[in-house]
Amino acid sequence: MRDLGAGFSYLLKGQRWVARHGRQYGFGLVPGLVTLVLYAAALVALALWGEDAVGWATPFADGWPSPWLGLFRGFLTAVLFALGLLLAVVTFTAVTLLIGQPFYENLSEKVDRDVSPDGTAPESGLPLWRELWISARDSLRIVVRAALWGILLFACGFIPFVGQSVVPVIGFFVTGFFLTEELAGVALQRRGVELRERLALLRSRKTLIWGFGTPLAAAFVVPFVAVFLMPGAVAGATLLARELLGEEIDEDGAAEEPQDVTP
Repeated sequence: MRDLGAGFSYLLKGQRWVARHGRQYGFGLVPGLVTLVLYAAALVALALWGEDAVGWATPFADGWPSPWLGLFRGFLTAVLFALGLLLAVVTFTAVTLLIGQPFYENLSEKVDRDVSPDGTAPESGLPLWRELWISARDSLRIVVRAALWGILLFACGFIPFVGQSVVPVIGFFVTGFFLTEELAGVALQRRGVELRERLALLRSRKTLIWGFGTPLAAAFVVPFVAVFLMPGAVAGATLLARELLGEEIDEDGAAEEPQDVTP
């Protein structure tokens, strides 16, 4: 329980940090807004043409009598849209981080400098194209893992009672874990921590990770909320990464008003 509370406190500290650093917060909103527009367009297209796609994919049902044809294809259309929405929630963070890599990298470095006792931040020393490639590769691996969990939980959703009560709760915990990995990955990648090591690190403190990521996963179900919480989530995940690696956090330094807010 203590770790759950500690994880949630890092989420709040991240939001407070960006609230005190207005320009960093403003720049951090841009990638989320771009991703939101792209995803909204994709979901609208799915809603408009999903039924046509289902009809094209199920020609064997063309001769079915009413009402079975409508019920069958209506159910598949609803399932298709639900899967699209689930995929959007799971991948929103990965795509936003990829689009906003320079923004969030800069934000994470400023958080590190702000809370580090010596005022320094680890640097990867890699060119931007290399960082983008590593981020895209690792994000794809995480999305595949999350998608497999999503398919499993979706199938379990048909189990009476359990599917309507236990499965959704497990889903938020799973999504929260992967969200935290993506967000903390900005700071951990800069420190040269590979994906396999990151996952092992997060698994070693699961309750801490759930305390941070599960409430965030619940909030990210609402796309507009996800956009506005994203900069603070990156800041909080940077603080969380320092905790996981045993790095000191200067709370007094984090509480000071910023002197330089240039990006």
